Amino acid sequence: MNKVVKNADDAIKDLTDNLVIMLGGFGLCGIPENCITALVKKGSKGLTCISNNAGVDDFGIGLMLKTRQVKKMISSYVGENAEFERQLLSGELEVDLIPQGTLATRCMAAAYGMPAVWLRAGVGTEVAIGKEVRNFNGVDHLLEYAFDADFALVKAWKGDTHGNLIFRKTTRNFNMQMAMAGKITVAEVEELVPAGDLDPDQIHVPGIYVQRIFQGSNYEKRIEQRTVRKS
Repeated sequence: MNKVVKNADDAIKDLTDNLVIMLGGFGLCGIPENCITALVKKGSKGLTCISNNAGVDDFGIGLMLKTRQVKKMISSYVGENAEFERQLLSGELEVDLIPQGTLATRCMAAAYGMPAVWLRAGVGTEVAIGKEVRNFNGVDHLLEYAFDADFALVKAWKGDTHGNLIFRKTTRNFNMQMAMAGKITVAEVEELVPAGDLDPDQIHVPGIYVQRIFQGSNYEKRIEQRTVRKS
């Protein structure tokens, strides 16, 4: 089945207001830049965004925060975005801060079709408020529910027309789980090849999880914090 769409605009044409969306990537590495740009142009509002981080002020999810399209952020790290901080402190933005491992595992649970998982992270902290606690082998665990996302927007290095995806290095951190977890998964890729061109042993996400794929363009691939040694 050919899953190729023309571009990001076509890929998210039915991503309407008040939906829950996952956005892959780690920091500014491997984020779905084209899809985010298309979302800003489309203007969908009231979105709940599940992402490891909230981008920076002028890039990534930061662009959507600037246009007030995000109602709620579910993230593990948000320290690089001044606009995020302003909206949080002013009460304009709902925020659910989650331990990074918990965020990844809740994505994984959704990918695997598991309704919930028991995790140790957050026991005895504010994270545990309102959650069920159960003791296993003398250790308390929190009941954490799998995410329920309408869309997952991910970015891969290579993909084929059947939706099979290959990621590179750090971009695998959240893109892989999210690609398998959304009801509708949209993948933008740096290189789109015909079905059969990818080595099956190298594929990270099978095409059965991907509904739409397109060839991306104009990737900036920014570095969130550039650190170099003194010469």
